[in-house]
Amino acid sequence: MRLRVEFTTEPFGLDEAPAPALVAREVVEASELDAADVGPFGNSAEGGADAGPAAVDAPLRTTLQAGATRVSLQVDVVAEGDR
Repeated sequence: MRLRVEFTTEPFGLDEAPAPALVAREVVEASELDAADVGPFGNSAEGGADAGPAAVDAPLRTTLQAGATRVSLQVDVVAEGDR
């Protein structure tokens, strides 16, 4: 089974990326998930179900510690044909 993890942190920064967004980018890029997509308003990555819990825990903990006031999180099961 593959999972897609998507999350967005607030506050947003229009002039420059706030600390929670920068930390989120680092966590996604360092995760065991692949197909990472880091964007200005959200981040997503895909990977095996074994990496899923860590991919939820790490961004949540680190972005909150970096000052996020809200973290929106979504986890989807990715069908083999959806890649």
